[in-house]
Amino acid sequence: MKLKTLMAVTASAAALMTSAAMADTTLNALFMSQAAYSEDNIKSMTASFEAANPGTKVDLEFVPYEALHDKIIAASGAGDDGYDVVLFDVIWPAEFAERGFLTDVSDRVAADLTSKIFDGAWTTVEYDGKRYGMPWILDTKYLYYNTEILANAGIETPPETWDEVLEQAKVIKDKGLVEYPLVWSWSQSEAMICDFTTLTAAHGGSFFDNGKPAFETGGAKAALDYMKTSLGDGLTNPSSLEYFEEDVRRVFSAGDAAFAMNWTYMNSLVNDPNESQVAGKVGVMSAPGVDGVSEASAVNGSMGLGIPSNSPHADQAWAFINHLTNQSTQEEFANLSLPIWKASYSQSAVTDGQEDLVAAADKSIAVMYPRPLVASYTEVSSILQKHLHGSLLDQTTSEEALANAAKRVARIR
Repeated sequence: MKLKTLMAVTASAAALMTSAAMADTTLNALFMSQAAYSEDNIKSMTASFEAANPGTKVDLEFVPYEALHDKIIAASGAGDDGYDVVLFDVIWPAEFAERGFLTDVSDRVAADLTSKIFDGAWTTVEYDGKRYGMPWILDTKYLYYNTEILANAGIETPPETWDEVLEQAKVIKDKGLVEYPLVWSWSQSEAMICDFTTLTAAHGGSFFDNGKPAFETGGAKAALDYMKTSLGDGLTNPSSLEYFEEDVRRVFSAGDAAFAMNWTYMNSLVNDPNESQVAGKVGVMSAPGVDGVSEASAVNGSMGLGIPSNSPHADQAWAFINHLTNQSTQEEFANLSLPIWKASYSQSAVTDGQEDLVAAADKSIAVMYPRPLVASYTEVSSILQKHLHGSLLDQTTSEEALANAAKRVARIR
């Protein structure tokens, strides 16, 4: 009898220990501290997940976007000590899938979700017919403009084409309203590639044709020519060559620019009196097109959430991803990043107070243009960054820069 009692107690204790071990699961999650959702947003989302899942704790790590890619790669060799959830850019699934860094979650995605989420969002996590996560940040760059500066310049409507952007910028500069009407994030970084992609799309250009570089002529060359002209004519702030997105927001928020290209998150912040001197004087629109070529232009700057292949907690990681990406969570935090869900755009929680942004998104999402979706994207981007930036510094002509970049890219393709 005593033996049976002892065995029962031992079994009960073992069950409790197993239960405790399960309850002590800690997820390591990697995010960026740059654009889209703020750190406070993500911490709030995480707190609500932990409250609903008392057996799981999430340790959050925030890094600049520029460190995100290499952090994911470095952690892939860390075994169980790596990350369980990572934020990744739309340009990385090809590389990460081919190198085995991300888990194929195709079987985890409910079939009815496909039609409920924008097609452009799904491309963020897809490669070779498989899905490697859930889309989370549906984003592109918009053209922001200072309505007061435009009015003082006698400009009644915002520009409809990229040529009109330069024309209006010249009027504003000639009237002495601001020294440099345009501000961009053209540092030697991915931020510059996003603006170059937007302008390339507007001019009808492409990056590759049948697997070979095609950006040395046509619309891509026209895009670089446009960038150089805006600098040469004194319309673009020359410090743009050192700027990232937050620098653009700072300059525009101070009233020192009439036009700025930036992501969704800027809309809320430039209209916040605690963050901006131009609150209430800001318009936002889809990036314009080129007469006879396009009506609008947009880069696909979306991002997804995935599970690294070495995560020992795939089930809990997927539960966390589902919480972050579900419709109600996204609608609650829609002021810094618009939802991936089609139905959200009829909800007042999303549209109220940001009607112009939602209207711009409706136009931009339909024309989002991808950066090259190739496994060697990191190398391709690095080459383009170097040669584009050098040309913007007037070290080379557009022709020389793009031809040299094309030769380098052809060697790694």
